[in-house]
Amino acid sequence: MVKKKACIFISGSGTNLKSIIKSARDYNFPINIELVISNKKTAKGINYAKKYSIPYQTITNKKKFEHFAYRIIHFKKIEIICLAGFMKVLSKDFIRKFKGKIINIHPSLLPKFKGLDTFNRVLRAKEKFTGCTVHFVDEKLDNGKIIIKKRIAVKKDFDEKELKNSVQVLEYKAYSEAIRKNIYL
Repeated sequence: MVKKKACIFISGSGTNLKSIIKSARDYNFPINIELVISNKKTAKGINYAKKYSIPYQTITNKKKFEHFAYRIIHFKKIEIICLAGFMKVLSKDFIRKFKGKIINIHPSLLPKFKGLDTFNRVLRAKEKFTGCTVHFVDEKLDNGKIIIKKRIAVKKDFDEKELKNSVQVLEYKAYSEAIRKNIYL
């Protein structure tokens, strides 16, 4: 199997990155992580890139982030970009350059609860179910074609932290499943 060259964009703890790295170590997994890019110097997820000897780049200049990211991605011949806890909205121009090649994970059952503060909004709305969605990125926020959804029941006594932890467990499975499902991205 010829694996696709992937780049993972992160901003924080990198737990989804860690999960994808573990999956990518399987011979039959369809991507090879060639690069990790973070927009935060303090992103703990960079430690996973270091631990698994994956080249990484931090680009903290907000105005030049996309320019530098594009150059590196183009140079490394990256074929798929996975946004994994990446907390920056990409421009329409950047998304157009990689149309159909960027996927994201969102901690809700899209189209519900797009954007930020998801867990708080789920709890305030007294939702019975929530989960996560892996989707292609298009020019609208949390809007692209859905690849996979995973759901859980929202327990009445959940607080935001418990809900977040439960959804993250789903995310770790969902992202790798979505990548496997779309082998020909």
